[in-house]
Amino acid sequence: MQNDTTAATQQPPIKLASLKKTFRLFRYVKPYWAQFALGLLFLLVSSLAGLALPKLLGNLVDPKSSEQLFKGMNLAGVLLVAVLVGQSVFSFFRIILFVNVTERTLATLRQTVYSHLIKLPMKFFLERRVGELSSRISSDISLLQETFTTTLAEFIRQMIIIIGGVVILLITSPGLTAFMLATLPAMMVAAVFFGKFIRRFSKQVQEQVAAANTVVEETLQGILNVKAFANEFFEIARYRKRTNEAARTGMKGGKYRGAFSSFIILGIFGALVAVIWRGVAMGMPTSALLSFVLYSLFIGGSVAGLAEVYTNLQKSIGATEHLLEILDEPAEDITPVTTIAPENQLDGQISFRDISFHYPSRPDLTIMDSVSFDVYADQKVALVGPSGAGKSTIVSLLLRLYDPVSGHILFDGKDSKSFPLSELRSQMAVVPQDVFLFGDTIAENIAYGKPDATVAEMEAAARQANAWEFIQRFPLGLDTVVGERGIQLSGGQRQRIAIARAVLKNPRILILDEATSALDSESEKLVQDALDKLMEGRTSLVIAHRLATVRQADKIIVLDKGRIVEEGTHNELIGLDGLYRTLSDMQFAS
Repeated sequence: MQNDTTAATQQPPIKLASLKKTFRLFRYVKPYWAQFALGLLFLLVSSLAGLALPKLLGNLVDPKSSEQLFKGMNLAGVLLVAVLVGQSVFSFFRIILFVNVTERTLATLRQTVYSHLIKLPMKFFLERRVGELSSRISSDISLLQETFTTTLAEFIRQMIIIIGGVVILLITSPGLTAFMLATLPAMMVAAVFFGKFIRRFSKQVQEQVAAANTVVEETLQGILNVKAFANEFFEIARYRKRTNEAARTGMKGGKYRGAFSSFIILGIFGALVAVIWRGVAMGMPTSALLSFVLYSLFIGGSVAGLAEVYTNLQKSIGATEHLLEILDEPAEDITPVTTIAPENQLDGQISFRDISFHYPSRPDLTIMDSVSFDVYADQKVALVGPSGAGKSTIVSLLLRLYDPVSGHILFDGKDSKSFPLSELRSQMAVVPQDVFLFGDTIAENIAYGKPDATVAEMEAAARQANAWEFIQRFPLGLDTVVGERGIQLSGGQRQRIAIARAVLKNPRILILDEATSALDSESEKLVQDALDKLMEGRTSLVIAHRLATVRQADKIIVLDKGRIVEEGTHNELIGLDGLYRTLSDMQFAS
């Protein structure tokens, strides 16, 4: 995060390249272009109508225009009322159109970003934190909402007022206009100067707020650990530190915005006094001078307003860059799986051929080194070895969460890369040690293995997983809400829900990653019985620390430091004076 923050502080002011990136977002406006164009037309009409107000106000006090049109009202007064009513009506419909287009556009953008995010490979998530990514979808898109609904309209309106007002003033009095415009260059230089600092601090605040959100996300996800270690006040202090950093940065940026606004106000009123003095000295009529002063105020107010627009544009460009960083990341080739083509259906045979691997974030640390082994269809193979030996990495490689640095993984003699990724993964299921349950009902969690499953199918899967006994004891049965990450269920219950999910998926290849290591004896017996049923008739890979659970495996592969050091059945390996026997003696001696 520190690196991101530092990079944020070094961003230059708005440049053409940054604007081009921002304009990429207008592809999401394209389906609603007709409404957007109509909104722009209403904005143009209401802005031009606004330019008529100073002239009409000048006419209102002009003795030559005092003839009555209606009782108590002259022509200028009637036109003023008509312009104000028309401007109000056009502004009303412009806002409605812009809001409708913005809401639809941002809904599409949120869906696009989330859809792309969830398809990104695992290496992307290794380098990002959950809170940071959540902030991108929520906070950054909210900034764009303000840009589409308000900032863009304000920018166009103010530019019309500035350009149109200057043209009208030049027609009215070129000499006085030149005098008035002499004050603008100083304000424009100040805008560029202060804008650089405002952009830097606003983007830095976004980064620090994302860091604070990360603390909240991690704390709430790990609330059990926070409570168990009595670290509530530690986390409160950590969050306070992050938010105070964001506040200090925001306040520092606020000083620059305040100084800029003060300078602009001083410049506007100073210019106003100078224009009135100069106009009187030139002998301008009162009505013409009033119109001229009002146009000058309109132009000065718009120039001052551009500072705020500029700040908001900087924020939206920063948000756009963050979102486009996600959208520019290459996604996995994921496709919906309705049926699996016959040529892609797995029989269950697996081969590793000289597999070497290191994680993308740690190229200096070799996890697997020239690993080769075969697993035949319907075979039960156990992977054992010390922590860090590479057992769980084999699971990640099988699922193609990562691809090996060298070597080949074969399924039924075909390279894993020749299978469509979604079809390959849909024929495998993993029951991990740390089961993740969604905070919805038991039914929704079981049906995650088969979203269109019937209640009867879910009940049958729960029975096979030895889960139906405790499910039916709940008053709501399958409709029982499990809470965040399944916190309302015990470890054994969560494990059996995960097994039911795998049963429902009916995978050809089953992977059990330390599935019983964190359970008590009673729960382990129930879970192990469910796993034994689940492993029947399919290829199974079992990662285990407890060697008692793998004695009946058809083959045991012993790994150490990323290499296979032994391979055979329990009886064959126990007869050797090797690592497996050492591990076995240590466990059963204790």
